[in-house]
Amino acid sequence: MRAARIRALRRASATVGAVVSLGLLAACGAQDSGAGDVVGQGFVSGDGSVKQWDAGDREDAVTVEGTTFEGDEVSTAEWLGDVVVVNTWYAGCAPCRAEAPDLVALANDREADGVRVLGINTEDEAGAATSFERTFDVPYPSIEDRSGQVVARLSGVVPLQAVPSTVVLDAEGRVAARVIGQAEASTLDAIVDELLAESDSGSDDGAAKGA
Repeated sequence: MRAARIRALRRASATVGAVVSLGLLAACGAQDSGAGDVVGQGFVSGDGSVKQWDAGDREDAVTVEGTTFEGDEVSTAEWLGDVVVVNTWYAGCAPCRAEAPDLVALANDREADGVRVLGINTEDEAGAATSFERTFDVPYPSIEDRSGQVVARLSGVVPLQAVPSTVVLDAEGRVAARVIGQAEASTLDAIVDELLAESDSGSDDGAAKGA
């Protein structure tokens, strides 16, 4: 009887241990997914899906503005006439780190073409954010947005369901494309090229009418 009771207690203990282990694993999973949320709103990692809007289907211009970690004010309203790539990120986000070199290259290589890049950091204190920027030699500014106000205003125009997400504004400041999740360099290059071509075409049309 005593041996049977000991075996039963052991089985019960093992069951409890398994339940506890599963609970801990679930908690870690919840924490991991929460780290990728846009300001804690329950959004999950994206799959790199791309949505584009034709020029005639785009809504009114939007303005993305805020304060950088260095204390500077930045606004996309000052960049009208340029194609603007807006990217949400935070330092501990693996896809953000994976796409950072491509965004840096885009900012450096296409600035002369009229392309701007702007980051929106949804999670970090200044120390973590600036460390990330130094690591990847980021040349473009990022808005500090732990309050979620900047992302919320942008989300009212175009759904943002993950970090990272990338929104591309045309030369008139209208949302022209969105990538949910890590953006491929080739995808961004193609979108930017299309919008630059649009802008050039518009300028040519205007010049022709003026003549």
